[in-house]
Amino acid sequence: MRSENAPETPATNFLHRHGIAHSTHLYDYEEHGGTKISSRELNVDEHAVVKTLVMQDETAKPLIVLMHGDCKVSTKELARQIGCKKVEPCKPEVAHRHTGYLVGGTSPFATKKKMPICIEKSILDLPLIYINGGRRGFLVGVHPHDLLRALSPTIVEVALKN
Repeated sequence: MRSENAPETPATNFLHRHGIAHSTHLYDYEEHGGTKISSRELNVDEHAVVKTLVMQDETAKPLIVLMHGDCKVSTKELARQIGCKKVEPCKPEVAHRHTGYLVGGTSPFATKKKMPICIEKSILDLPLIYINGGRRGFLVGVHPHDLLRALSPTIVEVALKN
């Protein structure tokens, strides 16, 4: 499902700049469809589709959490592991302001504001992950260890099965 007319986005420019090999995958975006739709459209396991979640701590300081598509984040456990009182999702317009991406098209690469990034530990066990390429209906396939090199995320264990 490699796409020849994949869009150039700040995220794909970031991948090129950092020499990260990636495949591009376009699909028909559905409002509020989430990883269930993208994994179905790409015919991949939802566990390998990684969500980019923009959250904030009790002082409204933003952070990004990378999580399996078929899992939720334990915000209580996340707060404990990163040493803050409370973590909650940002409102869509606040997430957009921090990242420059629309919700549903948020990528951890080339965000407008530099933010700490947390990655669920078990994502690193996967051979390949699909993560947003910076536009709704557009995922890139990357090796999870390239995320470690390019993003220097904090590794956390905060997944809750849906």
